[in-house]
Amino acid sequence: MRTHEALDSGIQPRTLHWMLGTGMLERFTRGVYYLASHPLPAQPDVAAVMQRVPGAVLCLISALSFHGIGTRIPREVQIALPRDTKAPRITEPRVRAFSMDTASFAAGVEEHLMGRTPIRVFGIAKTVADCFKFRNKIGQDVALEALQEVIRSRRATPAQVLEFAEIDRVARIVRPYLEALL
Repeated sequence: MRTHEALDSGIQPRTLHWMLGTGMLERFTRGVYYLASHPLPAQPDVAAVMQRVPGAVLCLISALSFHGIGTRIPREVQIALPRDTKAPRITEPRVRAFSMDTASFAAGVEEHLMGRTPIRVFGIAKTVADCFKFRNKIGQDVALEALQEVIRSRRATPAQVLEFAEIDRVARIVRPYLEALL
């Protein structure tokens, strides 16, 4: 929970500090706490960032990891924000924000729950298309590995990937790789 959520639910600031002091609450990161008696979510960094930046969407390597695709372990939480939105200043955990235009930001968003935290994440086909869009920042090998795994495991169809590649304006780049896989 965030500090303001605790205050809004009627917990006094001194009670919050007492709970921290006695070990009932643990501080995960600045302004984000969890009950010591409850286990942390599977990806606590993601939950903490999504609590602090509720308008963001989990993307790229972080989204691939969320969906269980690929072999990369994210070094940072990668989020997408609408263009002209100021990136958050979060030092822990590490966060990297990617700017997207309105159509690309709105397409393919799924909502999940991680514990009690709502998580907005791009779907599998959209994430693969985004990996090609940002291939110069995350690596072409990440995009190719994701495309191969998604198509071979049939978690998305080539048509779905191509649909989101059109929205991201990378269809010309993705199409030859899809043709090679088929």
